[in-house]
Amino acid sequence: MSYKSIQKRTLEILDQSQDGDAISKICDFVIIAFVMLNIFGVILETMSDFEARYHLEFYIFETFSIAFFTIEYFTRLWAAGAMIDGESWRGRVRYIFSFNGLVDLAATAPFYLQILMPGLDLRVLRILRLVRVFKLSHYSTAIEDLFSAVYQERKAFIAAIYLLLIAVILTSSLMYFAETTHQPDKFGSIPDAIYWSLITLTTVGYGDVSPVTGVGKIIAVSTAFMGVCVVALLTGIVASAFANQITRRKVIFESQLREALKDGTIDEDEQISLENLRVAFNLSEEQVAEFYLQAQKEQPKKKP
Repeated sequence: MSYKSIQKRTLEILDQSQDGDAISKICDFVIIAFVMLNIFGVILETMSDFEARYHLEFYIFETFSIAFFTIEYFTRLWAAGAMIDGESWRGRVRYIFSFNGLVDLAATAPFYLQILMPGLDLRVLRILRLVRVFKLSHYSTAIEDLFSAVYQERKAFIAAIYLLLIAVILTSSLMYFAETTHQPDKFGSIPDAIYWSLITLTTVGYGDVSPVTGVGKIIAVSTAFMGVCVVALLTGIVASAFANQITRRKVIFESQLREALKDGTIDEDEQISLENLRVAFNLSEEQVAEFYLQAQKEQPKKKP
């Protein structure tokens, strides 16, 4: 195998596995299991008695984890040179500044930050270590799908956020003037009232801060009704965006499939292109089979 083919194969193994690639699937399983063990370890370390008892074991595991993630990062960085033919440096730069690249770098950051800044608060390091959970985004497009869906409906989403902002400012200001005299410790300023407004508008309602005046109670009831409307609006926008995104992906895939079937057969290049599109759109093989059957039915029958 040539240097370039080894690089490409390494990239395939480290990326999300495709059907029939046993080595890539094993690699995915090892990395996912290691990430989950790290998250579990960080959680257990917050239990002081447990951490004191197994301090050495935690230290050894963290050292091994840093070595593992560091090797993985530089291997991905090297393999990223195969992303763009003839321009290895562009592929590596793209990986370094991609979401996954930044997460992979952050996975090793706590250890090296502790070396550079020995007095750094351990709680800060633990929070940074929890960033490792985002490494799972290599194997799931959930986060990317969320941001993509919201971006597609950004105008509606921004409009809903604008309405929420108006509701927060209006209700917190009214509540401040209604309650500040009777509860200066809880509604001493508009920023204090904003906390109550956000908790009420998002329908959480902790109950730690509540109005005692008649006017304040009327404002609280009105705020609760507004909250139901705003939350339903935001939820509906996100749900609709997800549904529209899935529909768009299906339409794009079906159109590509029909284009490939125009001559009655799908050649090897078209098959590879469709498979890459299927993986990128996170479509199941069952869905693709249904699209294929439907496209075949719609194909005009050849005259004898």
